[in-house]
Amino acid sequence: MKKIIHISLAALGLLLIAGNTVTAKEDIASLRGTEDLSGASLKPIKQKVISQEGGFERSYKQQPPMVPHKVDKYKITLKNNGCMKCHSKKNHKKEKSPMVGESHFLSRDGKKLQKVSSRRYFCNQCHAVQVDANPLVKNDFDGLK
Repeated sequence: MKKIIHISLAALGLLLIAGNTVTAKEDIASLRGTEDLSGASLKPIKQKVISQEGGFERSYKQQPPMVPHKVDKYKITLKNNGCMKCHSKKNHKKEKSPMVGESHFLSRDGKKLQKVSSRRYFCNQCHAVQVDANPLVKNDFDGLK
């Protein structure tokens, strides 16, 4: 008898959740507005890159630094990383640019490497240029002060 009650309650709970999910979908709004998802996408608007000498202030501890210059001509392939022309151990002093962080020279096992770890080689996975664009959604995040 208890088993039947438990199964019935579980089924009722699932029906309530499923019913709420169906009605909630109507309230979801996309950032792309009313654009048809199956239609062709619009060409992105080219935004002006913000260049800032000395870099950008970080918003939280251990935030990857934001890129304070254009990088559209830089190529990062398996054999060449354009960022390393200025940010490598060998060149950073001559180029007057910050050196790649020490954490980028650690293997996943914590061993120190001579070259940048393959896990940290593709810089634009974490480091991004800043553009002069309006935010897509309201944001009142303050970060560190």
